[in-house]
Amino acid sequence: MNTQQMQAAQAAMAEWLAHPQELGHEPAAIECAGTFELHDMLYYLFKYQPETNGEWLLGVCGGYEADGLEHCGHVFSEMETYAEETAVEKASAMVEMIRSYWMEQAKQAEERKNRAGSFAGFVLMAENEWNKKQLISDLKAEWGIEAIEDEGEQREDSLVFEVGKMIAAVSLMPAPIPDGEAETNAGNNYMWPEAVEAAKAHKAHIMVAIIGKEENLLKCGKLFTKILACCCAQPGALGVYTSGVVFAPWYYAKFANIMKEDALPVFNWIWVGLYRSEKGICGYTYGMSEFGKDEMEVLDADADPNDLRDFIYSLAGYVLEYDVTLKDGETIGFSAEDKHAITYSEGVSLPGMTLKIEY
Repeated sequence: MNTQQMQAAQAAMAEWLAHPQELGHEPAAIECAGTFELHDMLYYLFKYQPETNGEWLLGVCGGYEADGLEHCGHVFSEMETYAEETAVEKASAMVEMIRSYWMEQAKQAEERKNRAGSFAGFVLMAENEWNKKQLISDLKAEWGIEAIEDEGEQREDSLVFEVGKMIAAVSLMPAPIPDGEAETNAGNNYMWPEAVEAAKAHKAHIMVAIIGKEENLLKCGKLFTKILACCCAQPGALGVYTSGVVFAPWYYAKFANIMKEDALPVFNWIWVGLYRSEKGICGYTYGMSEFGKDEMEVLDADADPNDLRDFIYSLAGYVLEYDVTLKDGETIGFSAEDKHAITYSEGVSLPGMTLKIEY
C-alpha cells in the first residue's frame, strides 16, 4: 500500500466528514480498512467513529491513478455500520452512485451550455400587421441601434441586421402561436390579471431572435430586450411572451428602460414564479438558463410573497451581473451576517437540477 497516498485519502475522508452538511466535525477515530479497484482506479476503504467509543461506520475515498495523491472526487459515506464482509460491496455501490450522479451533472451542464445564448421571444399582435419603418426608427431613437439590412435581402415581413458579432432577426408571423402555448403561459403572470385575455386575442405575432458568435451573453440579452421593447410600441401589441410568461407591453418597455441607467433588465430576463405549499411560500426563477446559469428555487419559506420575490430577484441580479457560479454546500448573502445555504438537487418546481436557496 502506498502510505503517502493512503494518508492523503484519509485526510480527504476526514475533511469530507467535517463538512457542515455531513458530520459537521472530524471523526473521533478513523482507520484505513483496505483497498479495492474499480474502473482501473484504486479506492480506499475507511471505518470511522463519529464520536468517541461510538459505532464504526463505512466510508470510501478515491479513485487514485498509480501513485497520484489527487483523488477523482469519489469521497462518500452513507453513514452505515462498517462490516468487513460487505465493505467492498457497499463501497463499490457508493462509488457507482457518485459516478452516475456526476455523469448526470455533466449531461445537464452540456444541456445548459447548449441553451445558453438562445434568446427568442414573441410580441403578440392584435392583427397580422406591423410598421417596419417605425420599428427601425424606434431602435435608432431609443437605443441608437442602426438596423441596416443587407441590400437585396429586404422583406416586408422581416428585419434582419447585425450588431457587432450578433445577428438580430425580427419577423412578423401571420398566425397565433400554436397549441395555445401563449395562453397557457399567460396564466403564470400573477401580476397581470388580463394576461390570458390578451393572449387569447392575438391573431399574429412578431418573433425576435438573437443569433451569432457573441460570447458575452449579457450583450445578447440586452440587444434582445431592446428590440422586444421597441416592438411593444407597435400598433396592436397585446403582450410579450418570453421567460415562460406573458408580460404587459407597458411593463416590459418600462423595465427595459433601466438599461439607459446602465442597469441590467433582470425583470425582463427572469420571471420569478410564486406558489403556496403546505409549509409556506415557494419561489423559482425562469430564464437563468439562457445565461448559462442554473435556475434557483426557494422552498417553504415563512415570508411575505413580495419579500420572497424581491429576495429571489436580488439573487438573480447578483449572479448575472457578477457572473457568479453558485455551488452545492456553499452559502450566499448580502452582508457578513446574511448567509443563505445552497443545495443543488433535483428541481421541485422545475424539471432538472436546480439550486435550492435557504431563505
